[in-house]
Amino acid sequence: MAAPAPGGVTVPRGDGTTVIRLRRGSSLTDFADKINANPASLVTVLFHLGEMATATQSLNEETFDVLGEELGYVIQVVSPEDEDRELLGTFSIDIEGEAEADEEFLVARPPVVTVMGHVDHGKTKLLDAIRQTDVVAGEAGGITQHIGAYQIHTMHEDVDRAITFIDTPGHEAFTAMRARGAKVTDIAVLVVAADDGVMPQTIEALNHAQAADVPIVVAINKVDKEGANPDKIRQQLTEYNLVAEEYGGDTMFVEVSAKQRLNIDGLLQAVLLTADAALDLRANPDKDARGVAIEGNLDRGRGPVATVLVQSGSLHVGDSIVAGTGHGRVRAMIDEHGEAVEVATPSRPVMVLGLTSVPGAGDTFLVAPDDRTARQIAEKREAIERNAALAKSRKRISLEDFTKALEQGKVETLNLILKGDGAGSVEALEDALLQIDVGEEVELRIIDRGVGAITKNNINLAVASNAIIIGFNVKSEGQNAEYADREGVDLRFYSVIYQAIEEVEASLKGLLKPEYEEAELGRAEIREIFRSSRFGNIAGCIVRSGEIRRNSKARVFRGDRMVAEGLTIESLKRFKDDATEVREGFECGIGLGSFNDIQNEDVIQTYEMREKARA
Repeated sequence: MAAPAPGGVTVPRGDGTTVIRLRRGSSLTDFADKINANPASLVTVLFHLGEMATATQSLNEETFDVLGEELGYVIQVVSPEDEDRELLGTFSIDIEGEAEADEEFLVARPPVVTVMGHVDHGKTKLLDAIRQTDVVAGEAGGITQHIGAYQIHTMHEDVDRAITFIDTPGHEAFTAMRARGAKVTDIAVLVVAADDGVMPQTIEALNHAQAADVPIVVAINKVDKEGANPDKIRQQLTEYNLVAEEYGGDTMFVEVSAKQRLNIDGLLQAVLLTADAALDLRANPDKDARGVAIEGNLDRGRGPVATVLVQSGSLHVGDSIVAGTGHGRVRAMIDEHGEAVEVATPSRPVMVLGLTSVPGAGDTFLVAPDDRTARQIAEKREAIERNAALAKSRKRISLEDFTKALEQGKVETLNLILKGDGAGSVEALEDALLQIDVGEEVELRIIDRGVGAITKNNINLAVASNAIIIGFNVKSEGQNAEYADREGVDLRFYSVIYQAIEEVEASLKGLLKPEYEEAELGRAEIREIFRSSRFGNIAGCIVRSGEIRRNSKARVFRGDRMVAEGLTIESLKRFKDDATEVREGFECGIGLGSFNDIQNEDVIQTYEMREKARA
């Protein structure tokens, strides 16, 4: 039914229950297509609702909610998964998984295990012990800052079994990466140090695993250390619904020492027993591959490189693939040992070469029928992502808000450009920086982010937008450091994430307008008044407390009442000599400029305004 809307335009109205599904970052034109309306009329409606937008501008969810409520529609912004399903449906590509596959095509696949836990509890050391290689030595500060994926083989009940391990960072800044690790996994191994106990990121990792509804195996590490108390860990974790088998529960607790390589085999057996008992791990290897990009980086010699985990189907060298907004033909696949791989079957992690751009960590990848289709899907994904980002960055502001902002003074903004060695690291750094809270006076904006070395384009953007460039585990290309220096662009390089967060927080606090507090300097009591035709009244005083300084601010009190403020100690004498300051117990002559209303026993208080340190 068409009816007049605000502004007198006619727009087809809903009955209040009509559901309209829109992609993230849709425009008024997209909405108009769904309800057979003229986009220009929707622009008018929105204007009368206090929001200005063009017909092709990406809008956020809140704006659509207001518009939908006005016109009688329930607007649903589709999730990324639904978005992918609708997008790929137009290319006749099935991403529904194995639900409709014939049982006869499904074969057993290795379990995917994510190693999670608090920072410095020995997750990477444990993987190191499992793989008999040394990973920890290569991590800055001994802290994992990337997701790594590896596949190992072990004998279980006389059968050679494969297990895929994913290592996640334990530092608090990497919440998004831990959450993503939990989503792609079959089993979570929760590493807890026997001498340290349950810590904040232990609980957070546990919450991620429970939210993803995956079985958990607890590895109590560092049992060889003095002060180790494995029973205390079992007791602490019962509070989080993890009850050990010894206590009548169904969670396997395994005591290990990564450093001494004790009971590593017991942990692998526990993982396989849990997988066999709780999960039906099967996939169809005879179809086009589909899976998730675990990590991505830009390699100087190889170009964009993505570590992907195949979840179903098989990935072959030469396949046309789409990974996030990148596409390309698989030029080569490399396993965790640097060996070439021709075919990657379900649950196999491999590094893929041949993409046009670095996919984001957590992006889905799939095999397309041909290069042309892959490019079209990637371009559509990129357009959706760009529109969603535009809609997200667009702020609704009313006239009242704008007036308030003007009254409060100009909002200071710190612009940042982030470059990192991996997509996950950049994402984690961005999340951590955007959570810094220093009040409403200062705003942090991340205007660009990317993977790889700092380029001339990054520096030019920094010049144009007065931004600081943060490089995380990367450096500047060629002569770019000199170019940045010439242009006055601040380049900051970090290898440990919390150093970057601390320095940016300090910079933000530096942008805040200084806060001042009053500090009393001294008090002087007037004992005698000297009249001077040239200098006015001069107060003969004795300093009762602190000190009196020339040129400091002053007030005059008569009893309990203040009779004058905003004065200045314009002259200060000791006998006939000028003085810069007079201390407690000494006599002095004080001149207050043109202020002459002083009496005996008045008290002159002097003070100064000192800058307050920000908390």
